[in-house]
Amino acid sequence: MKISCYKFVMAAGLLGLIVPAHATKMDTQIISSARKSYVFRVYLEKDDIKIECKDGAVTLTGVIAENFHKSLAEVTLTDISGVRSVDNRLEVKGSSPTANSDAWLHDKVKATLLFHRSVRADTTEVDVKDGIVTLRGNASSQMQKELTSEYAKDVEGVKDVKSEMTVSAAPEKNPRTTEEKIDDVSVAALARMALLLHHSTSAVYTTVAVKRGVVTVSGRARNPVEKELVTKVIKDVNGVKRVKNLMTVE
Repeated sequence: MKISCYKFVMAAGLLGLIVPAHATKMDTQIISSARKSYVFRVYLEKDDIKIECKDGAVTLTGVIAENFHKSLAEVTLTDISGVRSVDNRLEVKGSSPTANSDAWLHDKVKATLLFHRSVRADTTEVDVKDGIVTLRGNASSQMQKELTSEYAKDVEGVKDVKSEMTVSAAPEKNPRTTEEKIDDVSVAALARMALLLHHSTSAVYTTVAVKRGVVTVSGRARNPVEKELVTKVIKDVNGVKRVKNLMTVE
């Protein structure tokens, strides 16, 4: 009896050692996956973000440059295998713009353009005054110019858009292409953020799953037009190869 109890105690002790070791390895993999993701390497590379993880519970601390980076970091971590929860304590550098202010709208328009491959956020100047957005810069085609205005108009709070962009056939420097390799976790995060930033799709109930760049969307749409809008928004997100829209229409 004493031997059996001893063996039981030893087994329990070993189990206690094994579980934390496994959890530590998993936590390390979660942090590594986040750091290696396209979102963290490209969109959040200049932010001072610290990632702590214990048994799948992630805590984010540090300072970020843009307000939307806070949500982007969180949705990226949420999709990583093994993550159970995300405690987002990130703080914006300086004071955050007041909701619906011109500065707030400026940030939302820039973020909206940033996630889409058919427009160029880096070469598009955005000015906002009294809710009216003025776009300047160079567009590679008339279609790109019109699409940039369309995306800006669909940001909630924008009253009107004036486009002063010029159209030039000059080749773009380092243009993003549909062949650009972006990990599935990042594609899912960018797709979700794009839906949230667009006024036409922000309130639509959707779930997003990504496998090798193919995005499957499910959920509910109020009408066929709303369903088609979801497809249109996601289809133009960086890294998306194809969209399967399985949403039901109420």
